[in-house]
Amino acid sequence: MSAILEGTPDKRLALVTGRAYPEQAEETAKYLGTTVLETTAYDFANGEMYIRFTEPVRGADVFVMQSHTEPINTWVMEQLIMIDALKRASARSITAVCPFMGYSRQDKKHQGREPITARLIFDLFRTAGADRIMTVDLHAAQEQGFFNGPVDHLTAMPVLLDYVRGHLPLENTTIVSPDAGRIKVSEQWAAKLGGLPLAFIHKTRDTTRPNCAEAHGIIGDVAGRDCVVVDDMIDTAGTICEAVRTLNNAGAASVTLVATHGLLSGPAVERLSQCGAREIVLMDTVPVPESKRLPNMTVLSVAPLLAAGIRSVFESGSVSTLLNGLPEDMRPRNIYA
Repeated sequence: MSAILEGTPDKRLALVTGRAYPEQAEETAKYLGTTVLETTAYDFANGEMYIRFTEPVRGADVFVMQSHTEPINTWVMEQLIMIDALKRASARSITAVCPFMGYSRQDKKHQGREPITARLIFDLFRTAGADRIMTVDLHAAQEQGFFNGPVDHLTAMPVLLDYVRGHLPLENTTIVSPDAGRIKVSEQWAAKLGGLPLAFIHKTRDTTRPNCAEAHGIIGDVAGRDCVVVDDMIDTAGTICEAVRTLNNAGAASVTLVATHGLLSGPAVERLSQCGAREIVLMDTVPVPESKRLPNMTVLSVAPLLAAGIRSVFESGSVSTLLNGLPEDMRPRNIYA
């Protein structure tokens, strides 16, 4: 099977990947009916990286997949080098596919003399030669304005909604926003699940310390309810586990955690194992190794969503239709990652 997917006679699609999470690209390629273009990649003794594509990409529409997992700076740099190599190899268009966009939390200044690193990352991709960006569930949707070109902002909501509908009884369910900033997303969840009641946790964040927030109370009725907490990412899991304890202390019947990006850094796995959540549902936008998976953790594949987005861009179709769910032929044959 060729690594070049034939489209119209004058268009070719090529999928390439870095070394951060090649399994994700291979699974995405299966949904596209193609293979990942072979790449030569190695590190010099001093840590510098070398990239070369083994097949011509002249005139191809190339999608460069890289998950910004740890060590994040290494993989961001590798993706930038790949984009530069493609630009110099005369690719017709270059799309940086970043299932998890690194540094997306640093999208504003909280104090003087701080950077806006999310903007810097988008600038780096543009300078390297990327024509467009494709990503899943940015920390803040307005970050799309940081890139001077098209940004295809996919959302994992349809995939996660399908799982919740099929695995949770909804007649006694309340959707919970972990903070005020996620209320709009939680409202969408509540509406798409049939007008479920909504609650949110009032918390404050210490902007001088990373991964530090404190819950103060709950707005809404959660006593005796099956609560579904919806967030964009779980990093060290300190704040999300505090949300679980807050809900349990308020009399919630059960708490299910749903998040797109399972970064699971540092003490996250230990905290999640002890927090009392009924189930933890994640997407594999970053790799979740077996060593970090808990008995009550479910990891869903993001590959069909990425494949549907890539195909829509390649065929000049509408990416926004994916907000309503995946196309029938992209429905996951195996939803688990």
